[in-house]
Amino acid sequence: MSSRKKEILDLLSKALLQKGQMDHDLYKFELEEHLQEWYAGLKADRENFVLVVTENSGSVAMVLVSKDKTVYVNEDGREKLSTIWKLNYENNVKLLLPAMADDIDSGFFSVTGITVVDKSKRRWTKAKGFAR
Repeated sequence: MSSRKKEILDLLSKALLQKGQMDHDLYKFELEEHLQEWYAGLKADRENFVLVVTENSGSVAMVLVSKDKTVYVNEDGREKLSTIWKLNYENNVKLLLPAMADDIDSGFFSVTGITVVDKSKRRWTKAKGFAR
């Protein structure tokens, strides 16, 4: 892993897992102008939320957009994401962090679609073809 990718991973971890401060100016400068584009992708993919994270010069910014066009910026987005994922927030973020760092290190935004499954609509079925 390159030192730059490690630095990005550390910054994202601090911002998303350790409640570090995020940069509102970075959100305004890099993310805000793309909101309609990401919302269109969210609708096309039939997702509930789209999460976008960026890093620049040691600062981190994020935006979480819902299917009803509510925009959660930085700390508000992190808070909303933690309520969506509840007990799985830390595990989900840890799973996503390496891919986020890869995207950002490659010069892209990290864009993740999120679909929420209503527990009452979940159906558990027995897997066929597997012996116990």
